[in-house]
Amino acid sequence: MRALDAHTIDGLGVPGDLLMESAGRAVVEAVLALRDSTRDAVLVVCGSGNNGGDGLVVARQLFALGVVVRAVLLADPARLRGAAAANFARLQRMGVSHEVGVDAIDAGGRAGVVVDAIFGTGLAREVAVDSEPGRAIAAIERQRQYGARVVAVDVPSGLDSDTGQELGACVRADLTVTIGLPKCGLALEPGRSLSGRVLVARIGIADSAPGVRPLAESYDRTRARGALPARPRTGHKGRFGHVLLIAGSEGKTGAAALAARAAARAGAGLVTLACPAGLNDILETLCTEAMTVAVADTPGRGLSATAEESLLALARERDVVALGPGLGRDPDTDVLVQTFVKRCARPLVLDADGLNALGGDPSILAGREAATVLTPHPGEAARLLATTPAALNGDRLGAARELARRARAIVVLKGAPTVTATSEGFASVNTTGGPALGTAGTGDVLTGIVAALVGQGVAPSEAGALAAWLHGSAGDRITAREGDAGLLASELADALPATLRDLREAAPDVHSRAPASGLLLDFAGS
Repeated sequence: MRALDAHTIDGLGVPGDLLMESAGRAVVEAVLALRDSTRDAVLVVCGSGNNGGDGLVVARQLFALGVVVRAVLLADPARLRGAAAANFARLQRMGVSHEVGVDAIDAGGRAGVVVDAIFGTGLAREVAVDSEPGRAIAAIERQRQYGARVVAVDVPSGLDSDTGQELGACVRADLTVTIGLPKCGLALEPGRSLSGRVLVARIGIADSAPGVRPLAESYDRTRARGALPARPRTGHKGRFGHVLLIAGSEGKTGAAALAARAAARAGAGLVTLACPAGLNDILETLCTEAMTVAVADTPGRGLSATAEESLLALARERDVVALGPGLGRDPDTDVLVQTFVKRCARPLVLDADGLNALGGDPSILAGREAATVLTPHPGEAARLLATTPAALNGDRLGAARELARRARAIVVLKGAPTVTATSEGFASVNTTGGPALGTAGTGDVLTGIVAALVGQGVAPSEAGALAAWLHGSAGDRITAREGDAGLLASELADALPATLRDLREAAPDVHSRAPASGLLLDFAGS
């Protein structure tokens, strides 16, 4: 955004003051729509930078519209520079009520709406709770608890706009008006929750600039609809992909069955399940729509390393291989996985114990010629990156990109929200799903969906992001009907056909505009 902003001003000749005026107007539109009544007073809390300058514009424009408004400036006005200084001078000349210092926030009584314009996207340091900005953030939260609605300008103050993490004290907003384009931190937790509803203010900043390459996208319904594989009327099971699923061990046959069921429900023409010989009878009963192949097993009914040649022969006759659901951690099985993944010449989807079998070394996959898609949860990804789940979740985009780079793979990092990254660094942030998916077996369902899409001809990098969207959307469908707890993974798989049907038949998304001005667009990632 900094590069696009600079290109708009320096390259295209659009005055920065004009952009700030437009940003202020967009926030004003949101504030006017949010007020309960015309009697609601508005409090605008301004920092010393450009975000504070935006806030000063908001206060001035609200005043011009007859709104009861009060501005609180956290910095010494003499220290303001550039557009912020110019807008403070304009505010003074218009006679807008204003005060300096954090104590003025509470001293002015309760407001109906509070505008947070303390920090923007440039914040790169911790905001101490006892600092002037930290105290201001606490005062805004008190106003919120008293009933005020909080509108953040660009991002909630104290939020890392790239990772979505709190940098110490952080504003909790009911509505965020982000300028130009959405910021990654607004789509990643906890930033997504802290930002409330997000509106994107289209104020005239260019969407592209020479040498600027976008590195992330919000994967929404429109993107998902455009990525769906074709289903021609003349199609048959041989045209829709043949998935080889290598899965199952004693006590974990359910994972294998769920992945096979999901692959079929996601549109795969054929599914073959290769499983330990001692479990074949069980899985033949569980998987009536999939073919099963019994391969060499260990005394503990896991897959034996001696099954490698049989599995490679099966893979050569299929379009895609999914490996890992319910595989178990028999040392012999780990050896099988480590050698099989290197020799398998088909696109490979690797999950669960298939990832754990790598022994924390994702570089084992780097030499593969065919595409590889990894679908780890944070614990599995953390083991592969020699870190902790907590540290990994502190930068989900960065972690997914790093794992993709080391493995030369596409990584679908499950979580809230799921992030899909390529080895070149491009990432998609999913916009569907919720807590209902937090139950056993839903990861196995995702594996089956990814494999089915790759088998139907979807590029692996697209298949990962599309599978995450479909997986979450199927969960949302069940949540809307039954609530956000108690979902069964088999129900999730069974919701896929209706989810696919609705996506195919739906009209392309038209951004809802609220308020009626064309300046503001809803952001699906919030």
